[in-house]
Amino acid sequence: MFKCLMYLFENYIHSEMNVMNDHKLLTDELTGAGFQKEEVFKALAWIERLSGMQDSRSYPHVNNKPTASIRIYTARESSHLDLECRGFLLLLEQVGVLSAETREMVIDRSLEIENREFTVDDLKWVILMVLFNLPDQQQAFTQLEGLMFDQAGGIMH
Repeated sequence: MFKCLMYLFENYIHSEMNVMNDHKLLTDELTGAGFQKEEVFKALAWIERLSGMQDSRSYPHVNNKPTASIRIYTARESSHLDLECRGFLLLLEQVGVLSAETREMVIDRSLEIENREFTVDDLKWVILMVLFNLPDQQQAFTQLEGLMFDQAGGIMH
């Protein structure tokens, strides 16, 4: 399912077409690209749940400013998100890329990925997908996108 999500994100993120709303067209295209229907249905459901989070935000908006709170991870979350992933989330929150609200959205969407070992690279893609889906997070999306695709391997300031 995760490869299917990445394919959708990479191929349709900057597309002017409104293809994301046409599930039949997407299903046909993705099965034609070699994805199993079950993977496609799971990926589309994952995207729909992400879109639903945008409409029903339950966390107060904190303007991407670092907070003094500490996030305690459940056993399930810690099992899925290893120490490197949790450290990366903390770093992004400290530098203002993620707010407490967007961090929770990322954790929620990450837990839905039925992947073998979930890596920090996988987490970066989930973060990009979450931030891209939120209209008020364009600056954070651009900042993370720049970090991920920085060819010079620059250091985050």
